[in-house]
Amino acid sequence: MERYAVVEVAGCQLKVMANAVVRIPKSDVEVGTEVSFDKVMLLSDGQKVEVGTPYLEGKAVRAEVVRHGKEEKIRIFKKKRRKTYRKTTGHRQQFTEVRIKEIGGR
Repeated sequence: MERYAVVEVAGCQLKVMANAVVRIPKSDVEVGTEVSFDKVMLLSDGQKVEVGTPYLEGKAVRAEVVRHGKEEKIRIFKKKRRKTYRKTTGHRQQFTEVRIKEIGGR
């Protein structure tokens, strides 16, 4: 079994594994910088599962920032019937892509 963890990053909970590339909400960290997520909620090594209340003490996930970018555009369309009111807007969420290097200790 693979070693994995559930971490909280900027209010989002993510399941991460070693060498995986995940997208987190935009962070002001430069590309190539190493970051550490210390809010580990669950840690599994394939045999044993540790669950925090709410976080595990002394555990962290290290990652490296790969790139910054924007998601695909979503369209928001508003309309009121019989009033000739139509409004279209769009939104592109910004993200930071990180590669998980190590799961476990600090």
